[in-house]
Formats: sequence, structure tokens, C-alpha cells
Amino acid sequence: MRKQILAAAIAALAVSGVAVAHEAGDVILRVGVAHVAPDVNSGKINVSGVGKLGGSKADVESNTQLGLTGTYIIAPHFGIEVLAATPFTHSIKVKGADAALRKVANLTEAQLPDGTVNGKFGKATHLPPTVSAQFFFLDPKSKFQPYVGLGLNYTWFYNESLSSKEKTAGFRGLDLDNSWGWAAQLGADIALTDSLFLNAAVWKIDINTKAKTKNTNPALGTNNTPVKVDVEVDPWVYFFGVGYKF
Repeated sequence: MRKQILAAAIAALAVSGVAVAHEAGDVILRVGVAHVAPDVNSGKINVSGVGKLGGSKADVESNTQLGLTGTYIIAPHFGIEVLAATPFTHSIKVKGADAALRKVANLTEAQLPDGTVNGKFGKATHLPPTVSAQFFFLDPKSKFQPYVGLGLNYTWFYNESLSSKEKTAGFRGLDLDNSWGWAAQLGADIALTDSLFLNAAVWKIDINTKAKTKNTNPALGTNNTPVKVDVEVDPWVYFFGVGYKF
């Protein structure tokens, strides 16, 4: 649905506007709404001394923030873009862990009820700076400037924290590894004036992390039992905003 909305927005923009020229030496700044929608592929939660919990996995919820991009046109049809944003904060959820923990630890549902680990586990904030090489398809003077981009992303996770119920359940600390990965992009500029235009874009970004915590519940082993899970976040990032050319 988000892809269909983005495609419709680009098509609607293409039918209006005035001539625009993306020429060598131009600097293009864009500001707008950026929505990060994780496309999660999670491994099984791994409890040290117990092993991987069958049927368990992690999930990451979406978040929307202010998005910023800057493109420097290095030659006709070619540019270099930097993607930035205000920090994104995502809720982290766990599914399928409670039943698996009861099984491996020989606990009853009264001792470890559903919702002890399952549900909202915590949250984390990240910044996703991305540098991409862009190719603009049409004549530089065209009012409609579709483009593709390919680049490199670095995702920095910080301010990780557990939910209050997980602290009560004996979990202590939450840490997510930072990530390097590729980024692919499709977008379009539509002229409103010689310098002002509308922009819509979508990225697919490769983000892989390992989430780590510890549990002090003796039922899971010794105190401070390491718990970890590998997560491919791999979000779609949707952007809609305005740009200005200097």
C-alpha cells in the first residue's frame, strides 16, 4: 500500500510544474516527512546454556520523523546525495518466547505467564546516514526529474532501553550492534519554480544487527545469563517533501 501511494504521488506530481535544470555544481536541499517501515527477518532468540528458542523471534515497529537530504550535482545526470534525519525511535517486540521458555526451563504457565517476555520488550533510537550515487534519467532541463541511487548506509543505534515489565522479569540492559549496509533508491523531483520543487523518494536499506541483553532469573541458568538475537531490519524508507536548489 505504501509503495502504491508513493507511485501515485510521483505520477500526480509529473503532470504539473515548470522547467527545472539540474546542472553541474548545483546543491539541492530537501526537507520533508520520512517514514521508516522495517521489513524484519529475525533469527530465533538464543539463551546462553539453553540454546535457541523454537518459534521465537523479534520484531521492530515503524517510526516517522523529519527527513533531510542534500544532493551535489557533479555532472549532467549524476549526483551525490547524503540522507539524514532527526533520530528515529522504534519499539522492539518479542514473539513466541514464553512458551519456549516454559518448555526448556520446565516452568508452568503460572510461573511464566504469556506476556512475560512476549510483547513490547524495549525500544532503541537510531540515526541512518546514507551516501548514494544518483543517476537522473531525463534531460537536465526537464520539469520532471526521476532518478535512481545506490549507496552505503551506516546505522548507529543508541539509547536502547528495556520496558518496565522486562526489568521486572529479570532482564538487565539492552544493546544493539551498529550496522553497515547497502542502500538502493528511487525518487523524483518536480519543479514548482526555477529553484523550488516537490520530491518523493523511497529507499530499501540493508540493516543487520544483534540485540543483546542479560537475564537474572535463576530459572534460565546462572545470574546474568546472556540472551541475544540476530535481526535483519532491512527497512523501506518513504520520503515526501520539498526541495530548494542553490
